[in-house]
Amino acid sequence: MILIVAVRYLAVSGAFAWISGRVRPGIYAGAQMARQIRGEIGWSLTAAAIYAIPAGFALHLWQTRGWTRIYTDPTAHGWWWLPASVLAYLLVHDTYFYWTHRWMHAPRLFARIHKVHHDSRPPTAWAAMSFHPWESLIGAALIPALTFIIPIHVAALGLVLTVMTFFGVTNHMGWELFPRALVKGPFGKLVITASHHHRHHQDYRCNYGLYFRHWDRLCRTDKGLGDFDAETRAHYGGVPAASRRGAAATGFSAPDV
Repeated sequence: MILIVAVRYLAVSGAFAWISGRVRPGIYAGAQMARQIRGEIGWSLTAAAIYAIPAGFALHLWQTRGWTRIYTDPTAHGWWWLPASVLAYLLVHDTYFYWTHRWMHAPRLFARIHKVHHDSRPPTAWAAMSFHPWESLIGAALIPALTFIIPIHVAALGLVLTVMTFFGVTNHMGWELFPRALVKGPFGKLVITASHHHRHHQDYRCNYGLYFRHWDRLCRTDKGLGDFDAETRAHYGGVPAASRRGAAATGFSAPDV
């Protein structure tokens, strides 16, 4: 399981890092960025080992004891439950992530745990799993725990893990993958993309969500889109002056916690 999680990380992050280099030449260039990426890979491989432990435990109990709620017959809970279970897992995961993420921005916890992730300034496609071991433990527990509570087909669980990996990587690339029509339209108002999460890496005390924006909106922590660079600003028609001032104030240096 450790090998599976590690290879998945290296393959997906590596693929999107390669795409980033083709779409945005030089985005990860320079000696300082090379050192940062080496650190991101090191922390991420440690995180992969930690994430694999509860996942492997749940898999073992499913295969040997049948103790989880994972099932293989798609008709066992009705066809309607297949997409509904994926949405249920994503909503619960998003809620868990929002509140634990916001909790880890408390000054002491940030300095001891979450700062490792924010040391990626700016984040890259390799930073999605760049966590302190304690943060990895907090993040790794939920999905395996849910398999003991919420029924889910094995293929639907695979889709949940795919969505988690995709958004984790693409939201840290430092550029926007989705077209303007989606980011500026209803999709972008509901779903978090790189433009939204990048603002969190600039201003720290906002945009805490993982997949959806509803918790940030309800808790008034949604500050809109981030500020990548002049090319991205031109592509998206500019960002509010407040965003530019916020990015300049933080300068990707000290967290505003």
